[in-house]
Amino acid sequence: MDLQEQLRSRGYRLTPQRQLVLEAVTERGHATPEDVLAWVRERASGVNISTVYRTLELLEGLGLVKHAHLSHGAPTYHAAAAPEHVHLVCRGCGAISEVEPTAVAPLVQTLAAEHGFVADVGHLTVFGECTTCAT
Repeated sequence: MDLQEQLRSRGYRLTPQRQLVLEAVTERGHATPEDVLAWVRERASGVNISTVYRTLELLEGLGLVKHAHLSHGAPTYHAAAAPEHVHLVCRGCGAISEVEPTAVAPLVQTLAAEHGFVADVGHLTVFGECTTCAT
């Protein structure tokens, strides 16, 4: 089912703004609402930050985008079609890397076995220093 059909089946329509917001998230990889707004405004004026936030919320509700908290500020969004991953954020330079969930599998298994806790690694962000900043 394409985006237009998904929206229509839930009583929404595909507006140019919604299409642009989804394209921005998909193209940028990891984008804050402010990043999305800047990208959208390069293509269409008149879109404001509240429209971006509402659209991101709608797209997340439809399962088309996901968010993670990669800083103390606004959440960062990425396309839901991207493979599941864990975020690594360098506190030195701000670089964002992705690793497969298998990188944290021992932790996930320990949490499940010892605490009955099912971890959502799609929201997992590990802060530290990248190779360059650590040296």
